[in-house]
Amino acid sequence: MSNGNTAPLYQRDILGPSYEQATLNFPDDYEGQVTATLVRKKADQTTSKAVLYIHGFIDYFFQTEMAEQFNQHGFDFYALDLRKYGRSILPHQKYYNVREIAEYDAEITEALNIIGAEGHDAILLSGHSTGGLTTTLYAAHHPEHPLIKALWVNSPFYDFNMNPIKKKLGIPNLSRVGKVCPDLKFPSELNKWYVPSLHKNLHGEWDFNLDWKPQSYPLVRLSFVRAIFEAQKEIHQGVSLTVPALVMHSDQSKNPKKWHQYAQSSDVILDVKHIDKYARKIKGDVTIAKIKNGLHDLVLSEKSVRQNVYLRLFEWLEIKGL
Repeated sequence: MSNGNTAPLYQRDILGPSYEQATLNFPDDYEGQVTATLVRKKADQTTSKAVLYIHGFIDYFFQTEMAEQFNQHGFDFYALDLRKYGRSILPHQKYYNVREIAEYDAEITEALNIIGAEGHDAILLSGHSTGGLTTTLYAAHHPEHPLIKALWVNSPFYDFNMNPIKKKLGIPNLSRVGKVCPDLKFPSELNKWYVPSLHKNLHGEWDFNLDWKPQSYPLVRLSFVRAIFEAQKEIHQGVSLTVPALVMHSDQSKNPKKWHQYAQSSDVILDVKHIDKYARKIKGDVTIAKIKNGLHDLVLSEKSVRQNVYLRLFEWLEIKGL
């Protein structure tokens, strides 16, 4: 693991001169060498506040507008590309390969240590989708963390979005198989119009690496199914948080089979009713915000929608004293 007493070596990031990245090294796992990547964008004025953002499944950090919004509101911005994602993928690794969500604790802990060492005493922990599940559990498992002051999750992956009978019977069985045969693959059932709704060369307005966030991902490893299933069981039982949490999600979920404007005005990945249901089971100071016409990644929604996201986020942070 990286030495917490040694400052990370930053270099220019792919997003441009105001973004820097540092490689974090960790002990080998079942595939060999492991790294993660910490990206930062500092605010114009010195601040003791920061945000640490964790991306979702089949994803990486590229949401520059979000970073700029945090900078403008007095936060230094940090994001992790987790092991085996985006900037962190190594030639010998399988993309997104994980056997339990707790594997990511190492890079989250290291990133928090670095952010603290860089002059910050108040951190907003943030995550999108699988990152929202991961950060919720991290905050619950570290109730006395001296730096984490609040949690913001954007469409957290609190439950599988699939036929209820298939979910009740199939997911537990797949999880059991995944423990023994982690590399077996199963149809992902992800809506094929999500990434096309985002990318500027397809139907969207955003530019991102289609190798790191591909247009389609038809098969998923059973190791991932198992990791998510085990993590969600804890959420479903009702975790406790010691910091205020803001859970945001779209006002509607759709599953278009062909291209439709729903792909640009709804969550086509998760069922927002599941997010709301399990957010209400979290014990503590939890605010649930429903975003009209929001996409699965709310900060990639149409301009007026994401302006509403930021308005409500920063109003909430001000109320909570961050």
